[in-house]
Amino acid sequence: MTILIAGTIDITNGKHGQAIIDATSVMIDIRQQTGCNHYVWSADPTSDTRVYVFEDWENTAALAAHFSGPNFAKMFAVLANYDVEDIVVTKYKIALAEPITDN
Repeated sequence: MTILIAGTIDITNGKHGQAIIDATSVMIDIRQQTGCNHYVWSADPTSDTRVYVFEDWENTAALAAHFSGPNFAKMFAVLANYDVEDIVVTKYKIALAEPITDN
């Protein structure tokens, strides 16, 4: 079962772009973890605070290993350098994935 993680982080003072730059090396390391298909933070171009989080994991075991590993802690260490106003992130368990069109 595929696991998707999606959500937002709001970083105040217009520093969300710098936070993404600071997180880049950790994102690269996370993408190398077993079971990680995709991991990215991206800035919302219409906001000076909003960062979108998107993750795609092969299964719950891979995500659990990520949560208990050093890269998860490193990502929060990056966030600790910034004024975070809000974090809303949700886990989705996907039983079926198919093309977006029905053709």
